[in-house]
Amino acid sequence: MSGGVAGAAAGAWRRWWAPAVPAGRVALLRAVLYPFVVLDVLVLTDDPLAHGDVPVQLYRPLALRRLLHLPAPSPGYVRVLLVVLLVSAVVAACGRLPRLAGAVCAAAYLDWLSNAYSYTKVDHDHAALVVALLVLPTVGAVRVRPGTGRGAGRGARSPDEAAGWALRCVQVAVVCTYFLAGCAKVRFGGWDWAGGAVLTWAFSRRRTALTDALAAVPPVLVALQWLVLVAELLSPVMLWLRGRALAAAVLFWLAFHLGTYLTLRIHFLPTVVCLLAFAPLERLVPPVRPRGRRAGTGRRALPAQEPAARGGR
Repeated sequence: MSGGVAGAAAGAWRRWWAPAVPAGRVALLRAVLYPFVVLDVLVLTDDPLAHGDVPVQLYRPLALRRLLHLPAPSPGYVRVLLVVLLVSAVVAACGRLPRLAGAVCAAAYLDWLSNAYSYTKVDHDHAALVVALLVLPTVGAVRVRPGTGRGAGRGARSPDEAAGWALRCVQVAVVCTYFLAGCAKVRFGGWDWAGGAVLTWAFSRRRTALTDALAAVPPVLVALQWLVLVAELLSPVMLWLRGRALAAAVLFWLAFHLGTYLTLRIHFLPTVVCLLAFAPLERLVPPVRPRGRRAGTGRRALPAQEPAARGGR
């Protein structure tokens, strides 16, 4: 009896961590995340390139860099790293060598970010993206549409547990980004964080017409602070939502990030793109029509009439 219960529990645990989801979700997620990596290293997080030219005394390596014995940034090192990162991201985005190119991109991106954060604070907006780059290569070859020939990969709607595991890891990382942010607020600010003047102070540093209008109504700011804190602490519920409830939760976080950008100029784009792991992306790809059937009709061709039926001879 106990063995049966344990087996059922293990099966439920496996199904939760590795649900059989359409493989095309991973293919489409790759098509978004790898180009975003190119944008990130060239525009959003381009500090590591300049770090190769600053005095080495300013370098305070993160524990990860010390553990992996990564060298201090130098002009040649960061430029070679940038080339490797861009080439691997482009190759992986094209669906070529998904395991090799994806693994190289993940390692190079981790080196790049740890370089950036070895001179300043560590931003948590990249956590989900790092996890995504680490797990996506494990899925192997998948295609947006069914392929042909050896190594063509699985089609968009083929159920796949490896794809489900990778997507679940990204989802958990996204949720941890929100949940741990809420825990940090309570840890360092206490429950008084939500009733304080956090937004008033933040708006005073980045004044716009919108922030001035919000700051004029203090109860609204307190309500927004409570909303953010409660939403962050309840974010793990997203992992069990389905259908419209899940879509509503994703839309809430998209609206939250839009609001933080409009008021505080904080975009959180690395986390925003990873929210796509919750979306049924394969529905964006129309199903392949069977050959031999006209587009726009499902009727079968009528059988030819017998000669006797035509002339009455």
